[in-house]
Amino acid sequence: MTRPRHDSSDAQSQSTLEAKLKALQCHFTWDIDTRRAELFRLRDKLEDIGTEEGNSWLGHIYNLQGYIHCKLGLTDDARCFLNKATEAFRQSRNPVSDEGPWLVVNYGNLAWLHHQLGEQAESQTYLSKVDTLLKEYPSPSQDELHPEIYAEKAWTLMKFGKDKKVMVIDYFQRAIRMQPDMVEWNTSYVIALVNPYKYSAESVEGDIMEKMRMAKEHDAENLYLAVLELEQRARKGERIEDEARELARKVLENPVSSYSGIKVLLWIYSKHISLDRAIDLAEEALAKHPDERYLKWCAALCYEWRILSQNPVEQSKIDRAVSLHKEVISLYRDGSLLKKIYLANIYAKSNHGLPQAEKTYQELLTTELEPAEKQLLYHYYAKYLKSNRKDNNKAIEYHMKAAAIPQQSYFRKKSIKILKTFLSRNPGSPLCRKIEELLANLAV
Repeated sequence: MTRPRHDSSDAQSQSTLEAKLKALQCHFTWDIDTRRAELFRLRDKLEDIGTEEGNSWLGHIYNLQGYIHCKLGLTDDARCFLNKATEAFRQSRNPVSDEGPWLVVNYGNLAWLHHQLGEQAESQTYLSKVDTLLKEYPSPSQDELHPEIYAEKAWTLMKFGKDKKVMVIDYFQRAIRMQPDMVEWNTSYVIALVNPYKYSAESVEGDIMEKMRMAKEHDAENLYLAVLELEQRARKGERIEDEARELARKVLENPVSSYSGIKVLLWIYSKHISLDRAIDLAEEALAKHPDERYLKWCAALCYEWRILSQNPVEQSKIDRAVSLHKEVISLYRDGSLLKKIYLANIYAKSNHGLPQAEKTYQELLTTELEPAEKQLLYHYYAKYLKSNRKDNNKAIEYHMKAAAIPQQSYFRKKSIKILKTFLSRNPGSPLCRKIEELLANLAV
């Protein structure tokens, strides 16, 4: 029996549609990590940024949330977020005009979502909308994407770790070169330059400090940028206590957000002023906003920093830390592995708390985790075994387990460094041969 011609035509049409979708510039075609643990972590991170009016990145936040929820199989939520993104872009970019180049990525995402839901007519509609926008608003620079696309791509990839830094910097530079008057792009570009130095032992270089100073002048209301700049100056030995106090007052007056600067400010207090003053500031913020989970997490971190410092800590602070961590773990749903590890480490510092710490770690070790999560857990468990149980040999075995997982990360590098140090200091240990074989196989 001869197959009807329209079957071939339908297949060709479907193939053309898929080719057009793959050619789009949107979250579905960018190099984005789609491991479930990473998606859950990002979902929580974006929720903590907040969605108050006036946030110039609101459309981008909703756009990325839409993509994340689609990848998690939550398609109704994905549709809701992408529609919110459309509205947020329209309100923030140009209230006079409904459409502009800022919607290209959003419409691309909607084309993909409808395609994956089997709604091909709707998918084709959004593909046509993208084509229209690209014709009406061509890029100012030939052979380059529109600056709005570069800016959103850069902002998005900022959320996916340090290995994307080179691309993020390049995309922001391209966007700013074509459209230099976008203050929020310049600010986020500087934040991307500084992020790798945040909470690290290194300070930023002179030219980046100058860029920070200029960005701060142009975006004077951005407290997150102001706090980042203050942290760098504190590292260079400047007296910053009065400025920190003034910034704290401003931060506490603003809506709660992970971009309010509160977490970095608490870090400044803990490192350059006093750990106990950091705790006082975190508790003050919580008293003003008792239901904000992000502030509970910040407060929990402050207590953890205090407890894991070498100074004796009263049991009341440990009890408060345990209570906060338990509450935070319940509030962050799936993205709480690190928070559970911190809780175990706090238990270990408590009076008679080692059994509870061991129980928590054993529960985590028997949980089904992705390779990157296992690596993180093995590294922290190894440190706990050495510091709290004084079992150096077992600690080395877990550092070996962390190093053996083929996932490039900070924790793997640290574990490999610890293994190499052990080799040089313990040449007669029975573990040396195993370590040497492992490192040889890893070619490090």
